[in-house]
Amino acid sequence: MKRKTGGSTGQVRILGGSLRGSLLRVADLPGLRPTPSRVRETLFNWLQPTIAGARCLDLFAGTGALGMEALSRGAAQTTFVERDVAAASALRANLERLQQTGGTVHRADALTYLAGEARPFDVVFLDPPFADDAWSDVAARLDAGGWLAAGAIIHVESPAERVPVLPSSWQLHRERRAGQVRHALYRRAEGDPLN
Repeated sequence: MKRKTGGSTGQVRILGGSLRGSLLRVADLPGLRPTPSRVRETLFNWLQPTIAGARCLDLFAGTGALGMEALSRGAAQTTFVERDVAAASALRANLERLQQTGGTVHRADALTYLAGEARPFDVVFLDPPFADDAWSDVAARLDAGGWLAAGAIIHVESPAERVPVLPSSWQLHRERRAGQVRHALYRRAEGDPLN
């Protein structure tokens, strides 16, 4: 789950697409860390040619801002995986309030979820809590477990000073730093390169 340092109940604004300007209600959880709006804006500019009709997986969903932004911009479906009860409940409430039938919430730890029956996703958002250091384990399960479609795109957020060890089949396509965050777009080797 994405975490920041403290704070009260808040909201995250959808930046583009059919839900542009809509507010996501955020559970009041210590340390919840939504993906910054400038990172989301850059990410979805990068994904613009591929997001329509995509099957997306938002692991460590937290506020669900990435997965909801994907739905807003034309993704066919988004699966949200979140271990915290309150955050998962807030995600379900936001999906219902915004009438997003393409979203499904699974309250589970990411590694537990990935131990289940796999189905391939086109786009995966991988942003674990930085203190958990879960990038390599989760990436290995995604890569080996049948969770990634041919040519799948994976967005990885990590601390600015840290580049996680990822499967060799993940090719770096783009990366940027925003404050203390490094965000990068990878493509699984199978399939055509991103345009």
